[in-house]
Amino acid sequence: MRRALTKIENVFDYAIVKNLYHGDNPARWKGKQKILFPELAKSERVNFAAMPYEDVPEFIRALHQRQDGSVAAVALEFLILTAARSGEVLGMKWSEAPDFETNRLWTIPAKRMKGGREHKVPLSDRAIEILRRRYEQRAIGDYVFTAHRRPTPLDEKAMRQILRKMGVSATVHGFRSSFRDWAGDETDHARETAEACLAHQAGDDTERRYRRRTALKKRRE
Repeated sequence: MRRALTKIENVFDYAIVKNLYHGDNPARWKGKQKILFPELAKSERVNFAAMPYEDVPEFIRALHQRQDGSVAAVALEFLILTAARSGEVLGMKWSEAPDFETNRLWTIPAKRMKGGREHKVPLSDRAIEILRRRYEQRAIGDYVFTAHRRPTPLDEKAMRQILRKMGVSATVHGFRSSFRDWAGDETDHARETAEACLAHQAGDDTERRYRRRTALKKRRE
């Protein structure tokens, strides 16, 4: 409580010194957010806990034992296989799903991507198998991973609960880091290819401006 009061007092001091005091309502003063909610220093930011990539195959084998009774366990494996974010997987609609026999690409529209760019994800045989089974079991509605045959997507907590039940300390998002470590340590693929798999744009602004394609063939490999 004392720390909260100190921050509020700092807002008053800041407003007076910077001549930002306007009106009787401090909530409307300019600059208050910089004092109350300062940006964390890089050293204070916490990374998502990740599973060592060497442990992922055994974890997936254990995950298979839960998939008959849990859509969340299926969705979690699909997330690991695609190195996607949880929101991208849980929000996946059948309109984004691939033709199972030809292009085998999951196309995520720009409006659902963190970076605001359409992202195409090449799918492995196992990822395609998961989608086939989900299609056979599909419920009413547009979403691929639905809760209890309802037309709504799984809750964001569903995959976290699977990890907790399995006694795993890693986070869902951390599997993206597991993928990145594996790609960097165990393959000869270029850094920019691995980053593209994660829908990250590598390089500085100039390089990004000129690099417009997505290394799809290399990412499929």
